[in-house]
Amino acid sequence: MTDIRCDSYGTDAPTGTKASPQRGIADPYETPSSIYRLDVSGEATPIEKLGPLKSVYVPAHEGVRLALDIVRPRGDSAETKRNTILVMTCYGRGKNGEPSNQYADLFVPQGYAVIVGDVRGTGASFGAWPGHRSREEILDFSHVLDWIAAQPWSTGNVVAYGVSYTANSADLIASRNHPALKGIVPRYVDYDVFFETYPGGVPNLTLDRWSELVESLNRDENSKINANRAVSLRAGIRPVDGQAELSAALREHGKAPSYLPVEKTKSREEWLDRVSGFDFSPQASADLISKSRVPIQNWGSWFDSGTAQGSIRRFLLQSNPMNVIIGPWNHGGRIPYDPLRTDVQDFVPVMASQQANDIRFIDACFKGQAAEEADKVIHYYTCGEGMWKTTRSWPVPATRRRWYMANNSRLSSSPDVTGFDTLQVDRELRDVLSNRWDTNGGIGTWEVDYGDRREFDAARLAYTSEPLTHDLDITGHPVVELIITSTRDDGSFFVYLEAVRPDGVSCYLTEGQLRARHRKVWTASPFKTLGPQQSYLECDAEPLTPGKPSTLAFTLLPMSALIPRGYSLRVCLAGSESTTFANVPADGEPPLLEIHRGPDGCYIDLPVIER
Repeated sequence: MTDIRCDSYGTDAPTGTKASPQRGIADPYETPSSIYRLDVSGEATPIEKLGPLKSVYVPAHEGVRLALDIVRPRGDSAETKRNTILVMTCYGRGKNGEPSNQYADLFVPQGYAVIVGDVRGTGASFGAWPGHRSREEILDFSHVLDWIAAQPWSTGNVVAYGVSYTANSADLIASRNHPALKGIVPRYVDYDVFFETYPGGVPNLTLDRWSELVESLNRDENSKINANRAVSLRAGIRPVDGQAELSAALREHGKAPSYLPVEKTKSREEWLDRVSGFDFSPQASADLISKSRVPIQNWGSWFDSGTAQGSIRRFLLQSNPMNVIIGPWNHGGRIPYDPLRTDVQDFVPVMASQQANDIRFIDACFKGQAAEEADKVIHYYTCGEGMWKTTRSWPVPATRRRWYMANNSRLSSSPDVTGFDTLQVDRELRDVLSNRWDTNGGIGTWEVDYGDRREFDAARLAYTSEPLTHDLDITGHPVVELIITSTRDDGSFFVYLEAVRPDGVSCYLTEGQLRARHRKVWTASPFKTLGPQQSYLECDAEPLTPGKPSTLAFTLLPMSALIPRGYSLRVCLAGSESTTFANVPADGEPPLLEIHRGPDGCYIDLPVIER
């Protein structure tokens, strides 16, 4: 077995900060008031009652009027000073006819004023939505912060908060470097929106469905909104000054922009041209967000599209004081999922506890304590073990262990004799709908549950190791190198890492994918310490040469799991996944693939923490 001691992919390095395990408070060296603390069981105690909701229009960039809802504690006078929580959304700031919203229900009882706003071109706001998180939308945020700071009830201090789209808004509010902003809490954020739309360059069809949902919302067409995924949005848009004013706003909305058709996009440049002409991802604004110096509490999940990867990239790119929590949840963090144990709910913060952590962090931001910090911390959950650990460096120190794809469907610690296996790509093969991608952007089910993978694996190429003789802690980014020959000049390649129980049940751990034309390794990537990265730029495109071997080296999504002794490892290879991804190529004969074995054949490197 090949062992390489490394803290960064491809570089030998001295051992860095070790992760400290703890079931409750994730870092025993932090005080209860520290922003770097994680409490897995606490809950917040309400101290105030909700006051009345007030809806207003506020002028923003170029005079566009934005609809805002304001809720303050009951009994406040016009000049009772309150710190403010700000949320900006494209999903509607609240249900029509209801006296509050979910954010006011959470934060007003803690003594904060809460403002939830419709971004331009959505909800009851005027203007058009020229692109998801467009330049105009981002410029609007400065006007909203100015307006809040000028109110007689405002202390002039704001924390931006959000989940999913509103989390992206919180990040981009920070990019404005406004003096009123004291911190942000982006939860389950799409840090690199291109990656979420084209993981590995492969078109993700769940974003098509998401775009259709948002267009229905912006047109107030409730009959088209899927009840299972958007039930809280079906009451219709809340007006500000009556139905006539709302109708006028809707007329300005026009057709919502869309990622459609994702399957026709071949490069990052084409995607940028289609959506808005610039990269609206928080990752693209990392330098601006760092310059703001606002403290950040960020949540991600090992099983929520690429939010864990985004959390790690944020940790590497940004210099803000930062508390990062990566756990085993669906999108939004309400439903835990640990494929290696059924009692996961006993080891992770439920929603009330997650919110209590946010409230403690926000309180530290408003008191000025968070701004005095200069550290960055990641708390992460290890699946199977049920443990939380804390690190101040990433990747965590690990030994990369190499496993080769071998004959007779074996995954071997030693290379096999030279040979190859064949895989005829079947464009109709599907995965479960309750997957990591649909929980984030689809319209199926919020839950993540991959179930038993045996039937899935049987329809593809699967390589399984001998049972492990000791527990194996895999934490970090697995890296795969595929040596393939194809009958086509392009294709999509999917790699799944699984753990097989002694009874044969196969459990999903993580995955990675790569479109073949984007296989060139980007050696200047800021994330090269994680493993091989790709630029997805047209100038770096390298189509396959049919009939000739090619190398595809890429990095799987990050993970942390303790695989018990007696389990086996499994790597499953596929050339399609039509539940979630467009077929590449979409027409003509499906590719016939040769998967090369041997000393110069396919392998996977796993980051293993020694015990």
